[in-house]
Amino acid sequence: MSGEEIKDTVKAKYGQAATRVLGGQGGSCGCDPVSSNLYDAAETAALPAGAVLASLGCGNPTALAELHEGEIVLDLGSGGGIDVLLSAKRVGASGKAYGLDMTEEMLALARENQRKAGVVNVEFLKGEIENIPLPDASVDVIISNCVINLSADKGRALREAFRVLKPGGRFAVSDVVVRGEVPAAVRRSMELWVGCVAGALEEQEYTRLLADAGFAAIGVEATRIYEFADAQAVLAGAGLDAAVLAREVGGRIMGAFVRARKPV
Repeated sequence: MSGEEIKDTVKAKYGQAATRVLGGQGGSCGCDPVSSNLYDAAETAALPAGAVLASLGCGNPTALAELHEGEIVLDLGSGGGIDVLLSAKRVGASGKAYGLDMTEEMLALARENQRKAGVVNVEFLKGEIENIPLPDASVDVIISNCVINLSADKGRALREAFRVLKPGGRFAVSDVVVRGEVPAAVRRSMELWVGCVAGALEEQEYTRLLADAGFAAIGVEATRIYEFADAQAVLAGAGLDAAVLAREVGGRIMGAFVRARKPV
């Protein structure tokens, strides 16, 4: 698949998810075993239902990023806006949270959630994570939740993240990461690409691409290992021989917190 085909497939799938949420349904994108039980009920209690229903991530980067009062935060692939709204609360009135998404339906949902939440220190931008529409050295922290794995040009996305971070700025994302080899049938599956698995980087490759972009203090911390049953649930929806492939990928796919810093 070409980069444009991957982008169009991802955009269509997540646009459908946003439309379902706007219609009062769940926002599943095919990665339910990856996206379940990520947020504390106390965190989501004050958020609009649409923001929670549209949460399609693989972690809780706002809890892990250690955001501070007055910081400027950018969420790459902000979806329905849950992490942007949580970030805005953490950075306070003197800070700001940007959300970037390429999908019109998700932006519409996120802006509606912002309106319902009454949050003013938030701005949602239309664009792609490979071409961030912000100036150089303009944000303190970059977060993302299970989105970088969807990019067809991850090296460029990471270079763009480095560009917009201020010197000393932090990269703190949740993503799906692979340890070891994944069968070619999984890598070829677009359904699994959209479902947060097929496009996931191998752990050492992720570290290498961050270093190539200029980052330092790089770390990958597993937050959730997907075992046989989890892998089987993901693979079954893609029409693959789930029982066989699950034995090959179980335990190799993990939700991880990936952190790095732009040198001063």
